[in-house]
Amino acid sequence: RCGLAAGRSYSGGGAYPSVSLTCPLPGVPKAVFAAAESRERFETRVTVLENGLRVASQNKFGQFCTVGILVNSGSRHEAKYLSGISHFLEKLAFSSTAQFGSKDEILLTLEKHGGICDCQASRDTIMYAVSADARGLDTVVNLLADVTLQPRLSDEEIEMTRMAIKFELEDLNMRPDPEPLLTEMIHAAAFRDNTVGLNRFCPVENTDKIDRDVLHSYLSSYYTPDRMVLAGVGIEHEHLVECARKYLLGVEPVWGTGRTRGVDRSVAQYTGGIVKVEKDMSDVSLGPTPIPELTHIMIGLESCSFLEDDFIPFAVLNMMMGGGGSFSAGGPGKGMFTRLYLNVLNRHHWMYNATSYHHSYEDTGLLCIHASADPKQVREMVEIITREFILMAGAVGEVELERAKTQLKSMLMMNLESRPVIFEDVGRQVLATNTRKLPHELCALISQVKPTDIKRVVTKMLHKKPAVAALGDLRDLPSYEHIQAALSSKDGRLPRLYRLFR
Repeated sequence: RCGLAAGRSYSGGGAYPSVSLTCPLPGVPKAVFAAAESRERFETRVTVLENGLRVASQNKFGQFCTVGILVNSGSRHEAKYLSGISHFLEKLAFSSTAQFGSKDEILLTLEKHGGICDCQASRDTIMYAVSADARGLDTVVNLLADVTLQPRLSDEEIEMTRMAIKFELEDLNMRPDPEPLLTEMIHAAAFRDNTVGLNRFCPVENTDKIDRDVLHSYLSSYYTPDRMVLAGVGIEHEHLVECARKYLLGVEPVWGTGRTRGVDRSVAQYTGGIVKVEKDMSDVSLGPTPIPELTHIMIGLESCSFLEDDFIPFAVLNMMMGGGGSFSAGGPGKGMFTRLYLNVLNRHHWMYNATSYHHSYEDTGLLCIHASADPKQVREMVEIITREFILMAGAVGEVELERAKTQLKSMLMMNLESRPVIFEDVGRQVLATNTRKLPHELCALISQVKPTDIKRVVTKMLHKKPAVAALGDLRDLPSYEHIQAALSSKDGRLPRLYRLFR
């Protein structure tokens, strides 16, 4: 068993028996390692082309790059159009174009460079992205330009998209996790019939109404160079600008440049309100151990835009509230010291979930808490969540604040270890502000947050009407007026809350 091993010559005792492992070997060139230089603040470069298109890049080490086009277009811009166009465009992305006859042809082209593609539409942005070998940058930008400006939108592709969207809408209503549905409902309640309150998913009644003419009409208004950013991570800036000039400068889109209905420049109007959906949640989970029937509540208040100085204190506040599911308490990085764990999940065993979310946009924001419990305990659950909102305006401990700031900085830095996340961060910031704040700048702003900043933003937030989304068995749900009255109790005294809810 040991004969073969005994005859081997190991590097530790061969040619250099007396050389320490901490010293370089004789005759070997000195290694040159990558190091962070003072040029870090110049990493993200931005060039504006003659047609208004912005080209942004950040060079990173590695063989692969992520490149994409972000468009200032989303469901919030559909006020003058049929709701659901952005949802259609997301599903139709990377289909046949003027140069590529089918989706398969596009995928085969990307495969030659080890590439993958994706498209994501949100309330304010649609993003076409490709990750591939950096040596195929010319091909990738050519493909992105064709996908964005020259899609064929054939009748067959549109029909397939209709089927896919109908299936997705059915699936959305059957999922055990209702968080995407509640997010739609809370936005609809907070910004009723305007901007970010418009539905992100295509309504069922509109799936058969959206055709090529409707899509072209929308694209002619919103897919213009001044509303686009070509962003890349892992490539040379000059090379990316050269490709942008070659494939995106002076290109005539397939819908032409003549007709336009104008861009909707509406500013978000926070309304507050309630959206309720009575639903039998007893059969959403099948199998031998189904999830128990739950009622889901989400309560939110207007926060601020990501362009405002108060955005950082709100982000710290959201991290301080934290929370999660009742089965993830105690795991590493799960926020076991956040308020929603300490004050809610650890004290009320019957609650299945209590999670804080912060949604922020160019002109507004929404801080909300999602909670789940048995339908018989809805009234008490709402009372507990409203109490947590009121207690936000109370004393903020130095230890919990420092923990929240450290956790936020840690999450920021860990997320930015991923190349696609850096790409999205570069693209979104340049699209909104024409520049980019680097991670160390954001960390410095996070470090400056004080307890008085938290109290200031919470006090401002509590003066607004609440937005409420409720899903499930709602027989014991308190009225909207009771919830609003409870949140107006700035002293947070429990006796008054008990009188309101009982």
